Amino acid sequence: MARSIGRICKGFQRLGLLSKQTQLIPFTRVPVGTVRTIVTLPSFLFPQPRDFSLPNPSWGSEMTRMYEHYESQCEMETEGGQKGPWRRLPSYNRLLKYATGGVYLSKMIQSKARLFTRNIRNPGAAFEYVLFVNKEEQKCVCILQAGHLLEGPPGHVHGGAIATMIDTVTGTHATFLSGPVMTANLNINYRRPIPLGSTVLLESCLEKKEGRKTFITCRVTSTDGSKLHTETSALFLSITASHLLGG
Repeated sequence: MARSIGRICKGFQRLGLLSKQTQLIPFTRVPVGTVRTIVTLPSFLFPQPRDFSLPNPSWGSEMTRMYEHYESQCEMETEGGQKGPWRRLPSYNRLLKYATGGVYLSKMIQSKARLFTRNIRNPGAAFEYVLFVNKEEQKCVCILQAGHLLEGPPGHVHGGAIATMIDTVTGTHATFLSGPVMTANLNINYRRPIPLGSTVLLESCLEKKEGRKTFITCRVTSTDGSKLHTETSALFLSITASHLLGG
């Protein structure tokens, strides 16, 4: 195995794809002062997972405008030199990729599993969204562009797809506030249908916390706030690994 890896490294080195460093390594099993070459493998061997929260060509002008609005509030500096109040949350198609080394673990553990809202390869066809959180105000906003595969009533978004996004946003917000949680209750009032292809804003706010319980409210509106599509109250329960493993 070691010889095979060595031959592979030499091959990459000849192609100019490896960088080399030398250092002194006083390990116990290697004579003190021995010079060992450290080889850095090219980054394409370990590609970074795609961050779905970043803009792509399927985004319409309103989706892009709202993204730039909140992204600018992440990058701006306050009077004290601190970053802006909002923070964009990266989004991947595997939950394990959030953890350190998760991109490698995800290849070994449930390798075929994919996050429900990120399992469509065609950009713009289903859920196009990005989340921003505000720790100071304990708020979370999601900009959603609904694709053609989410149709329910002709020309409009399926109620189940709307509920999926509400659960995604409020659950992410509750996790940000309280650590790992699971949904205990979602109470959704549908007020106005959402046209396919339109961009809407989901605004999640902390109502209160009681022990393991985190209570969240959420509104889905047009981006200018003039149209109310849904109102939701949600309850999440904090969990541990034993809760998941024990079913």
